Amino acid sequence: MKTNISFLKVPESDVKIYFKRPDKIRIVNENGISLVPKGAVSINLSSILNGNKYSIIDAGTDKIGNTQVRVVKLLPEDDNAEVVLSTLYIDENNLVIKRAKTTTRENGSYQLEMTYGKYIAYGLPDKINFTFNTKDYKLPKGVTFDFDDGTAVRKTSGDDAKKNKGMAEITFDSYTINKGVANSVF
Repeated sequence: MKTNISFLKVPESDVKIYFKRPDKIRIVNENGISLVPKGAVSINLSSILNGNKYSIIDAGTDKIGNTQVRVVKLLPEDDNAEVVLSTLYIDENNLVIKRAKTTTRENGSYQLEMTYGKYIAYGLPDKINFTFNTKDYKLPKGVTFDFDDGTAVRKTSGDDAKKNKGMAEITFDSYTINKGVANSVF
């Protein structure tokens, strides 16, 4: 049996996101549940680096829109690290990451695209677009679907590749900064 899965647009949700350095995060949705891919909440450099040591390679410059960015590649020194390669596109004038492309061992590749506005002085984005390969992405435990078992030979066209892409968009309306969050929230 062959099953085709199509990902539908999920209705927008208003949620509260609690974050406490270095890596505590909680998403609260008063009207239901929210499934956010793990990489989508890597909104700060320390969570992208995840405590690992990296070799840094300067890959020159590029442009994102009208902004000149410095391109930096991070290669983990640990051969068994979950992250295989990260490429950061850094707005040097504002000291923020505009884009991060990451390739992992278990969950394929994903990309974060950050848009900044009123909280740029804090390095906090107004919007994050998270794009990932659904074919490679592992679902959380307890969430199941009937997938193709992989035994059939399947040709991938350009349209199929687009169908294997997932996207999550997170828009931050406001931040409460440096007010402290009790550990009991997490």
